[in-house]
Amino acid sequence: MKTMSKKKKIIIISVMVALLLITGYVNVALNSSLSDGVSTPTSTTSANFYATYRAEREATRAQEIQFYDSIIASATSSDEAKQEAEANKLALISQMEKELVTEGIIRGKGFSDAVITSSDANVNVFVQSAELTSVEVAQIASVVTEQLGVEIDKIVIIPSE
Repeated sequence: MKTMSKKKKIIIISVMVALLLITGYVNVALNSSLSDGVSTPTSTTSANFYATYRAEREATRAQEIQFYDSIIASATSSDEAKQEAEANKLALISQMEKELVTEGIIRGKGFSDAVITSSDANVNVFVQSAELTSVEVAQIASVVTEQLGVEIDKIVIIPSE
């Protein structure tokens, strides 16, 4: 049986993530159009954004973990591929835990909700708030730098209702 190259695996994961994001966008668009002009309170819209984002993120990560598990369990995977899959899986789980804790601490600071997205370039923090004071921004930035270990210039804080 042929083994998949690392490049093909990365492409497959990237396509799966892109499809999941597109599905989420279409879901939100369809839900908006189905409301037929019925306005919903802003807090409900925000709650939907945060809940939808979390659900999409969990589904994507579950697929990634399943992908890593399949590499680890495969008899045709090389030892190097298995070790890399295990390392990537552990890194993903660690990132999930850090984001969960960080979001919880931000909510503990008095914000209704928060969602964190992170990449190599930066960390985006969506906070449920109409606007943020400089003190609140400093609090959030402090929590993110402490919990995720990123430089303050790589943090983007976005208030959203």
